[in-house]
Amino acid sequence: MADGSTKDTLERLFAAEREARRIHDELAGGDRTAVMAAVVAAIGESDRLEEVEATTRLVCAARLLGEFEGPEVADALIDILNKDQPEVRSEAGDQLQGLAYDRFKEVALAVERALGRLGVGSNALVELPYLLTEIPEPGVVTLLAKFLAHDDPDGVAAAIEALVEVGDPSAVGALEKLRDDKRKTRLGDEEELEGGDVTVGELAEEAIQLLQAMEEHGE
Repeated sequence: MADGSTKDTLERLFAAEREARRIHDELAGGDRTAVMAAVVAAIGESDRLEEVEATTRLVCAARLLGEFEGPEVADALIDILNKDQPEVRSEAGDQLQGLAYDRFKEVALAVERALGRLGVGSNALVELPYLLTEIPEPGVVTLLAKFLAHDDPDGVAAAIEALVEVGDPSAVGALEKLRDDKRKTRLGDEEELEGGDVTVGELAEEAIQLLQAMEEHGE
């Protein structure tokens, strides 16, 4: 049986959660322009904060962004998806995926903008391909193929794996261009690779074989 102190602490937790939800709803129903400006500023300021505080703020920001629509919302969620904290990326991914179900074109355009503005080593370039595989839209394969031209080998590798997951043989043509790509990536089946490294070309070759096999078996 819980003692009085523990019960009181639990009640404070419940009260804090109720207050957080009330404030969330208040902001979601407030002035959109002002809220978006504040959220975008908070995302930019998070890099100067300690990890726990940054995580708290970014998770709250991602959840709040999930209440809105528009190009700047998708861009901001991708910025959060680019952060280092796994909890933060998970929340941003969930919200971005929810937005993509309802407004795929909006998210697709934001992804294209991200491909142009994010550099090598960006977390979002690795996260986005896997997120896109869950969206039942015909444009997903075309969008994933655009990752294959990026300078980031891990982002390219993630897109290769995502294309296999989608299982559309039409992607073979785009993958053929990567057969001789010698860039190393940390993605792939590390158990089968000496030292845990694999080249983009090796991943592309394997993906081509898998997609062609799927086509032959009518999968």
